[in-house]
Amino acid sequence: MSRPRSMETILKAEYVTISELVRLTGMRYSTLKFYAEIGLLPFEQLDAGLVRRYPREATLQRLEQIRRYKERDGLTISQIQERFRSEPK
Repeated sequence: MSRPRSMETILKAEYVTISELVRLTGMRYSTLKFYAEIGLLPFEQLDAGLVRRYPREATLQRLEQIRRYKERDGLTISQIQERFRSEPK
């Protein structure tokens, strides 16, 4: 098992792991995993056995959007998924 990267390195990285997203956001691993599984968080995975990599800045922005939709607008996860699907690419 590899040694965890320092926060300084994570903050400069283009891509991060889900564990690093936990450290950056304070969100639960299971929540982030769920969001990824239902398509709310885009990731790259070159092979089935490799670690998923999340584009750091875009993922942090997406998580902030999800938080705002839930807290400010009172949307459910299904409604948030629909909102993202209807947004222009």
